Amino acid sequence: MEQVKRLLRDSSRARWTALLIISFVMFAAYLASDVYSPLKTILEEDNGWTSTEYGYFGAAQSVFNVFLGMLIFSGLLLDKKGIRLTGNLGCILMVAGFALKYYAVTFMPSDDGQMISVFSWSMKRQVFWASLGFAIFGTGCEMAGISISKAIVKWFSGKELALAMAIQLSIARLGSGVALIFSPMISERLHNVTTTVLIGLVFLIIGMLGFFVYCLQDKKLDKQMKALDKEQGKQEESSFSLRDVKMIISNPGFWLISILCLIFYAAVSPFFKFTSDLMVNKFNDVTPFYSGIFPSLIPFGCILFSPLFGAIYDKYGKGTRLMIIGALAITIVHVVFGLPGVHQIWVAVALLLLLGLGYAMLPAALWPSLAKIMPQKQYGTAIALAFFIQNIGLMLVPMVIGWVLDNFCVMPSYTSGTVSYPDNIKYDYTLPQIIFAAMGVCAIILAFALRKLDRKKGYGLDTGKQ
Repeated sequence: MEQVKRLLRDSSRARWTALLIISFVMFAAYLASDVYSPLKTILEEDNGWTSTEYGYFGAAQSVFNVFLGMLIFSGLLLDKKGIRLTGNLGCILMVAGFALKYYAVTFMPSDDGQMISVFSWSMKRQVFWASLGFAIFGTGCEMAGISISKAIVKWFSGKELALAMAIQLSIARLGSGVALIFSPMISERLHNVTTTVLIGLVFLIIGMLGFFVYCLQDKKLDKQMKALDKEQGKQEESSFSLRDVKMIISNPGFWLISILCLIFYAAVSPFFKFTSDLMVNKFNDVTPFYSGIFPSLIPFGCILFSPLFGAIYDKYGKGTRLMIIGALAITIVHVVFGLPGVHQIWVAVALLLLLGLGYAMLPAALWPSLAKIMPQKQYGTAIALAFFIQNIGLMLVPMVIGWVLDNFCVMPSYTSGTVSYPDNIKYDYTLPQIIFAAMGVCAIILAFALRKLDRKKGYGLDTGKQ
């Protein structure tokens, strides 16, 4: 029998084609995830939502991942059953959840007076079902996300791993940028959010079909890897077991990266959901129609810079330094946005571009660093646990910000009681920006702590190719 000397992933064309296919899946997922982000003002005016209800809705994306432990289950499923099963299930859940969300905002009246209570929270029927759909979507999104992260490690280990991860992030965040720019324009022009949501659903279906295509390549690579191991007489790597979970959670590097992930993403991702409203309230010349252009600058900054920082990490290392500078950048942005005298649009543009730079820099080093710390057979569960911790922040922060806006930030001349507000309600975003800035400071401290631990343990986070 002729020996298998070359794997599919050794072909530059094959591995980069695989990357582009799975990156489109995350492009569609990010587009769908952020299609609502610039619509807070429109949902308040046309659907009668409050900031608190919008905060509940934004938090719903992470509810099942946190309270039902779906991310932990997803990680265990990924390491035990593989990329194809877990990724396909994630894509199906994304489509199903988003379809429910589309049904809620399209066919359920927002003013029928029907309320649904969940524990101590009461919300409109439309808000509840849209939030439930978002929760199902969020479960699938994270399931697909960790599958794709492990797929990149599988195809690019020993090659251009950090660059590949950075390019995947860039393409995914292009989806955010497209949603942030065009979502409010379409919704404002048509006086509803349903068309925008339908577009997101179509992209998710295309992404799901794309992942089916990727699975054919992945199955072929698996066969080649098993054949090569057999020919070379290699022992098959022991499969993942629950004992590996203990090894993961006993690793101090894992905990620093996971908590840094929680703090950093909580200081940026929930900010997306409020940036358009911030621009409308803080800058007088900004209307809801154009408000989505401003938060779109953040992902477009990532699109430009993430591959650069990934290539730097591959060649030179400097991972913890990239994390420190990235955390410092987002802290500066939130501090300046919170200053009362800042009302110039050019300042906002500069700050959002700086935030995009920081948002590209830290993740470009964060995820390849986790791959350096953890063995590949444990990587799926490790990244799932990190995402689980991250989702705690992604769930709580939008709820906190929405509640703070309704209870402490309504401009005095616009206050009309605690139940309903006039259509032209205005918010003072100083306090929310202080909250975001405080998280940025915590991220800086954690990045320095990881730098110190790396020097002690020798993870190689600051070491590039020799």
